[in-house]
Amino acid sequence: MIRCITVDDESLARRKLRDFLKSHSDFEIVAECVGGKEAAEAILRLKPQVVFLDVRIPEMDGFHVLENVAPQFMPEIVFVTAHDEYAVKAFEVHAFDYLLKPFTRRRFDEIVERLRQRLGNHNIETKTRFLDWMRQSLPAGQSPDRLVVKANGRIVLLDIRHIEWIEAQGDYVLIHTERDNYLTRETMQAMESQLKNHRFVRIHRSAIVNLGAVAQLQPIWSGDYKVTLRSGASLTWSRTFRPRHQQAIGR
Repeated sequence: MIRCITVDDESLARRKLRDFLKSHSDFEIVAECVGGKEAAEAILRLKPQVVFLDVRIPEMDGFHVLENVAPQFMPEIVFVTAHDEYAVKAFEVHAFDYLLKPFTRRRFDEIVERLRQRLGNHNIETKTRFLDWMRQSLPAGQSPDRLVVKANGRIVLLDIRHIEWIEAQGDYVLIHTERDNYLTRETMQAMESQLKNHRFVRIHRSAIVNLGAVAQLQPIWSGDYKVTLRSGASLTWSRTFRPRHQQAIGR
C-alpha cells in the first residue's frame, strides 16, 4: 500500500483528491492536512511515500513545509496549485510533478501511474533529479535552450531546437514541435520576445517560424513567399514582415 498525505486549505480541493484516489486501491490517504505546520508534523510522524501539497497554505507555505523535513524522510512531492509561477522552484526541490488546478482525472491518473512505477523501483540512484535536469537545460552564462510553457494542465519544458513553428489562435498560441503540439495562453508578441535570441522569425501576424525547420522558400504573388517546412507544413511569409528579416531570407 502506498501511503499518501494531502495538504490543502480548501475542503473541495481535498475532497477532489480523495475522490480521484478512490479508484486506485493501492493508494491510501493516511492524513488530510489544512496548514503547513500540521503537514510538516504529519510527514515526520506518519512517513508517507507521497504528499500532494498545495503551495499557498496557512502557517507556512509548501516550500517551508519541505524545509522542516529531513532529507532521509522526504516523500515524493506532487505540488497541487492554481499558480504556475512556482514551477521552477518546484523543480529545484526535486518535486515529482506539478499539478495545476483545475486538473482532469486523466492528468491525475497519469501522475498516479508514474508514482506507482517510481515507488516500485527502490534504486534511489536511478531517480530523476529535476535540479540536475534544469542545470543541463539552463547552463550558467548561456541563453536558455528551454521554453517553459503551461499547456494541457501542466508545466512543460520544451527544447527550443525542436520547435518548428508557432501559430496564433485567438488568445492562445499553438506551438508545433517535431512530435507534439502545445496550446498555451500567450501572445505572439510575448513568444517573439522569448525567442529573440534564437533563429526564429515572425513571418506573418499569425506565424513565427524556426529558420532551421525551413526546407524551401518560393516567391508567390504580391511579394509574399511560400515557406515549406521539413515536416511538410506550408506557411506564408507575408511581404509586410519580410523587410524586418531580409538578412534571414538571404541566409
